[in-house]
Amino acid sequence: MDKADFKIEFRCKNCGQKLSVPKIHAGRKGKCPRCKNVVVVPTLESTSPIPRQSDSGDSETDPKYSDYDLSLLDVPKKNESQNQQAGQYDVPGKDVEQAQKLEEETAAGETEPVGKRKLPWLFDIFLYPTSKEGLITIVIILMLRILTDIAAILLSFVVCIGGILGLIVKITIAYSYMYWYFSECIRDSAAGGVRAPETIGNMSGLGEMIWQLLRLFACYAFSLGPVTFYRGYTIFYEIEINSIIFWSLLTYGVFFYPIGILAVVMFDSVNGLNPILLICSIFSTLVKYCGLVILFYGLGILFFILCAIVLSILPRSGIISYIFFTYIFFHVFSVYALLILGHLIGRFYWRYQDKLNWEV
Repeated sequence: MDKADFKIEFRCKNCGQKLSVPKIHAGRKGKCPRCKNVVVVPTLESTSPIPRQSDSGDSETDPKYSDYDLSLLDVPKKNESQNQQAGQYDVPGKDVEQAQKLEEETAAGETEPVGKRKLPWLFDIFLYPTSKEGLITIVIILMLRILTDIAAILLSFVVCIGGILGLIVKITIAYSYMYWYFSECIRDSAAGGVRAPETIGNMSGLGEMIWQLLRLFACYAFSLGPVTFYRGYTIFYEIEINSIIFWSLLTYGVFFYPIGILAVVMFDSVNGLNPILLICSIFSTLVKYCGLVILFYGLGILFFILCAIVLSILPRSGIISYIFFTYIFFHVFSVYALLILGHLIGRFYWRYQDKLNWEV
């Protein structure tokens, strides 16, 4: 029997290209190999034969697209590959292999829903930065901080205000990129991500990174700014700290800081620091949010203790080598911990976004 008897011929509605697809794919979706737009393979009832004319190139199916690539079809049927292997349809072996692979990937995606962890969450969160993209980003941040530190040292020898210029360079480049990626980790975790995301292909410009850093600084000023100002005021004027005022301001700042970070990042604006919004959000998830606060600062303290322990046992055979290893370890460890904290905040939104009702 002629091979064409097992095919459906139709035109792409976007570019007009004539396509030829095995009949077993009737009703399924795919991408046109010429314009890459989504097309629907017509059913047998709705298909009318396309005339073949040897003297008109426009009415013939382009041989380049005569066999519609099976790998482009996005909804494989379960029994499709079995029928192909049994020889019921004259489909090239490569297409069968591609269809089987696509079916396996689709099945794997269905068995692993978004946000699903393979380990208990209390252990799995510590593995969040261990994706290939996360580790590459940690290395990039480390290199940026090393280069900006070197630039700051060189500038301090060149001009009298080199220290200030070096600090500006470090904040503008290294810290902007680090906290921009920190924000991306929050957004990705809020969407259900369980490992650090890839952002190399869709990085924001330097200007947007700086604005993101400024928004996070505004969050710090909103929550921990009052206690920082009060402490600086008492030191500058050498007056005794009023314990009630100090601990009240500190409690306020510590309590509002995590929700403030989440709101600023998710709204991508300082408007997220609306006190009414934050208070309503906290009350709607009070018990869960208190757990987040405890875990957030508990992990921060744990990272600090672990860092101090590791630094204390590093070999001190030479002062230069000790300073070098201390510098490298501290920066890598601090970035690693920062990504975990960002993941923790983002997952809080993923779990309780219905109660927060932010309409982000």
